[in-house]
Parts: sequence; C-alpha cells; structure tokens
Amino acid sequence: MKFKKIRTYLFVLIALICVYVLYILFSSNTNFDEKQKYIYLPTGSNYENLLSNLKEQQCLKSISSFEGLADKMNLKNHIHPGKYKIENGMGNYSIVAMFRSGKQQPVKLVINKLRTKQDLIRKISKQLEADSNELKKFFSNNEFLKKYEIDSNQIQCLIIPDTYEFKWNTDAKKTIEKLAKASVSFWNEERVAKAKKLNMSKVQIITMASIVEEETNKKEDKYKIASTYLNRIKLEMPLQADPTCKFAVGDFTIKRVLKIHTQAKSPYNTYQIKGLPPGPICTPSKETIDAVLNAPQTDYIYFCAREDLKGYSNFAKNYQEHLANAKKYQEALNKRGIK
Repeated sequence: MKFKKIRTYLFVLIALICVYVLYILFSSNTNFDEKQKYIYLPTGSNYENLLSNLKEQQCLKSISSFEGLADKMNLKNHIHPGKYKIENGMGNYSIVAMFRSGKQQPVKLVINKLRTKQDLIRKISKQLEADSNELKKFFSNNEFLKKYEIDSNQIQCLIIPDTYEFKWNTDAKKTIEKLAKASVSFWNEERVAKAKKLNMSKVQIITMASIVEEETNKKEDKYKIASTYLNRIKLEMPLQADPTCKFAVGDFTIKRVLKIHTQAKSPYNTYQIKGLPPGPICTPSKETIDAVLNAPQTDYIYFCAREDLKGYSNFAKNYQEHLANAKKYQEALNKRGIK
C-alpha cells in the first residue's frame, strides 16, 4: 500500500516536471504587443551580443529561462549573423532553435528607378549589412567591373529594377554578383539579337532606355520616344534630351529646362555632345529597355510635351511642326506660371 502511494507521488511529480518543462519550452516568452520584432546580428556577433540585443529590445518576459534552454542546446557555439524575426507568442524552444539553425528572415530589396551610383549605394546599404564604403570601392573598380563589360560610369547597366531577396548579412561583393546575375539572365538571346540588329551594345541600349525612362512614364509614348532618339542618332543629330541636362547639373527638380541648363559643360549633356552619354542617367525598367529594343520604324525626329501637361508628347517629322508643338507647350507653362 505504501509502495503504491510512493509510486503515485512519483508519477504526479514526474507529470508536474513534464508540464513545467513543456511550459518553459513552448509557452509564450515574448514581451511585446507588436506582431513581431526583428533582431539584427552583424557579422562577427557572438552569444553575448545576442543576449544584449534581446535585453535592449525587451523581447523576452524571462531572459533567464531563455538562457537556461540556450545553454542546454549549446546556442553559444551556433551563432549565425543575420536578420531574425521573433513573432509574438513564440516560446523559448522556437526562438533558440531559430537562432541556432540560422533561420533568418529574408530581406526584400526593391529596386525601382535610381538615378545615381550614390542612390544605389544608399539603397543597398540601408537594407542590407553590405558596407557602403565596400560597395563604393567595387563600383569604382574598373578592373572588377570589366567582367561585366561595363565601367564605373555604367553601374546602372548592372541593375535591372525588380524585387530581390537577400539574406540581410550578404556582403558587398555577393550583393553585386547577385544583382549582376539577374542582369545577365535578363539579356537573353532574343534581346541580345535585337540590340545587335540596332547595331548597339547592351550599355548603349540601357543608356538610351534611361533617357526614355526619364522622359515619360506613359507606356505608349516610350516606343515613339525611343524611335525618335534612334532616328536622331542615325542622322548624327544631338539627342538634345532635357533629362540629360538635369543629370549633368545634378538637379532633378528642374521643371523647365532653360538655356543655362542646355549650356552646361558635361559629357552627359546631350545638348553639348553628339550621341549617347558615357552611361545611363538612371536604372530603366524592363519595360523601357524593351521599348528601345522594339522601337517602331517612324519618321519622327522631334517630340515635345503636350500642352495639356498630362505626360504625353506630340511628335514631329520636321522642325516647323516641332516649333508649333513647342510653342503650345511653352504657352501652357507660362499660363500656369511654371518656371
């Protein structure tokens, strides 16, 4: 009888211990109201850095219970750099297992239109661990860039606007290599053949596309603007593209390009040079690159923004037509007081 009581007590005790262990392992140990919190562990971080980060952000109700389990699971020797998401309601086991396995939260790097190399560096280094100075070194290293058939003036040719998924701790070199790989994939045989038919390199196509990108966001006009610029190149006429003036003077807020802008001395100012500038003036979209590659055959050699200022253009085959279009546009600007 006495033995049965002891056995019952032991069973209850073991059951209580099991319940306690399960509670420590799986019950919520988060200490915030948000849906999640993010922990960033830079390259070279250790267990102490992780604890410090958790304490600083007040992520856990009981840091001691976390540490107890972390010790048993040898987390100290399995720290991985990266971005980690702790979801509200997670228990110690899930949290420790996440850090121990290095199961970090991917970062979605969204690249749209970026005008300068500095814009691109800021965009990447703001969202990834990749160091801005390291990015700058690679983007300025013509020897490194040679394998991509570009130079430091043509960095935008390496970037196809899209949404990319990275590990947060991806370094500068691997970041560039991944972006470049996507660019190589974009340039399939069909696109390369179309560029060759136009007697233009990929860099030249992207450079022209960057100008078209800055000229309009109207899909139907992109093809006609591309055709107009291709015609001007064939005729050895200066492109006289207003966006290149803005790029040359470094002021993208200019609403009305004036003589002072068109006279700016710069290899990017297509009022001062013939042909294309030495590199793109932004990262053009896939759609705009394809608009250049698939530009229709036209007789247009001029275009000017429409007087309704809705973003579309009037196209002209001769200078007299163009002057008439330009006059209507200038009068619309004057009427609205746009300087």
